[in-house]
Amino acid sequence: MATAALGHGHGHAHGHGHGGHGDGHGHPPTSTGLDHKKVAVWAFIGSECMLFASLISTYMIYKGRSVVGPYPHDPCPVGPPPGCSVARNAILNIPVTSASTFVLLMSSLAMVLALAAVEEKDRPMPTGAKWGDRALRSSKLWLWMTAILGTTFLGFQAYEFTSFVHEGLTIRTNLFGSTFFTLTGFHGAHVTAGVIWLLTLLAIDYKRGLRPRDAVNVDIAALYWHFVDVVWIAIFTLVYLIR
Repeated sequence: MATAALGHGHGHAHGHGHGGHGDGHGHPPTSTGLDHKKVAVWAFIGSECMLFASLISTYMIYKGRSVVGPYPHDPCPVGPPPGCSVARNAILNIPVTSASTFVLLMSSLAMVLALAAVEEKDRPMPTGAKWGDRALRSSKLWLWMTAILGTTFLGFQAYEFTSFVHEGLTIRTNLFGSTFFTLTGFHGAHVTAGVIWLLTLLAIDYKRGLRPRDAVNVDIAALYWHFVDVVWIAIFTLVYLIR
C-alpha cells in the first residue's frame, strides 16, 4: 500500500513537473511580458525622446534671440540689424503646416488600420461582405496609404524649406534658422526612415503576404510611426503655434 502510494505520488509529481515545463514554453520571451523586439523598439524610442527633447530645448532656449531677420512670427522691416536688407513677412506659414500636420495624423490612423488588417487576415470574410469590409482587411491598402501620407508630409516639408530659403532664411542666417532647420530636419529624416520601413513591409506583403504571425513586426513599425507623429505634434505646438 505504502509503495503504491509512493509510486502514485511520484507519478503525480512527475506529471506536474512536465506540465510546468510545458507551460514555460508558452511564456513571453522577456520578463516584462513583451516580445523582445518590442522591448528593443521601446528602448530605441526612449533614446530618441532624449534626442528630440534636447533639440526642442535648444530651440526654446534660443527662441527670440536672433539678432538678424527674418523672424518666425514677426515681420522684418528694412534697416540695419535687427532689420533686414529687404522687407520680409513673418517666415512661418501656419496654414500650410497645419495641412501637413493633418496629413501626418491621418497617416497614424491608416497605420492602425494596417495593423488591424494583418491581425484579422486569417479570419474568414463574412458572407456577403461589401467592398468596404474587404478594404478594411487589406493590409496592402493601408500600408500604401500610410506610406503615401508620410511621403506627402515630406513633400510639404520640402516645399516649406524651399520657400524659407527663397525668403532669405537658411541654417546659417540666424539662431532661429539654425535651431529650426536642425530640429525639423531631424524629424523629417525620421519620417523618411519610417516610410522606408513601411515600403519594406509592403514588399514582404506582396512577396508572401503578411499574416497574423507577422503582427508583431507591423506593431513595432506602428510604434515607431506613432512616436514620429507625437514628436511632430510637440514641434508644431511649440514652434508654430506658441509665439
